[in-house]
Amino acid sequence: MTHLILQAPNLNAANIEKIAAIANADGVQELGSTAVRLLNVESAERPAVEQCCNDFGMDYAFFEQIARLRDCKILAMDMDSTLVNIECIDEIADMVGRKAEVAAITEAAMRGEITDFAQSLTRRVALLEGVPVSALEQVYDERLRLNPGAEKLISIAKKHGMQTLLVSGGFTFFTQRLQERLGLDDAHANVLETSNGKLTGHVCGPIVDAQGKADHLRALADRLGATPDQIIAVGDGANDLTMMALAQYSVAYRAKPVVRAQANYALNVSPLDAILNWFRLSH
Repeated sequence: MTHLILQAPNLNAANIEKIAAIANADGVQELGSTAVRLLNVESAERPAVEQCCNDFGMDYAFFEQIARLRDCKILAMDMDSTLVNIECIDEIADMVGRKAEVAAITEAAMRGEITDFAQSLTRRVALLEGVPVSALEQVYDERLRLNPGAEKLISIAKKHGMQTLLVSGGFTFFTQRLQERLGLDDAHANVLETSNGKLTGHVCGPIVDAQGKADHLRALADRLGATPDQIIAVGDGANDLTMMALAQYSVAYRAKPVVRAQANYALNVSPLDAILNWFRLSH
């Protein structure tokens, strides 16, 4: 039996009926005001269903069976533009009038056009030389916001016994604060070098790049004995793909096309906690 879960902030009953007809669904089960589950759909109709969902602005997900969230062991997330609404490095650069230059490199890296993430980060951080550390505090306080559904997703994952991991090509200044704020089990990111209260334009230690993110997730999975079908990994940029490949529940959140093409699932319009509708939450 294949299940199809449809989600959107404003679900349209007529659109749901049309997709149910295309998929030859046995029934429609409401999962709340923004989600439904179509029962026993025909997998052969998947391309037509996907096209229809894209036309209607719906997120969709196919499952052979609905797993219990409690059976998952890890929720791993990227930070910039995934857990939070900004690219922190771009906003730091904005404090010194260099946002356009830095953001252009960030965007190219996230699209996968710059394949050497470490080199792209080194170039961008060099442009931050002389920025006062207080500017980072300002970015955190004034510009950084959690993306919709983030707190609920993390809170419920933790209640169901999952380990929560934040892995970022960004900076520990932000990941440490988010780890404390959200009660995350683990967080890894890059350390900005400072001197006399200012950024030097350098990163301390090895850079957390695509492979670094994957290595942190793999190490946790090995420690917990977690298999791919017990891992949810959420990201938006090309440097998340190596990490996401370790998870059966690889989720592209508001992602670049290269990421959507390789992820097993995508949230293009729904909040992060829409992931919870893919699972049984009963104990």
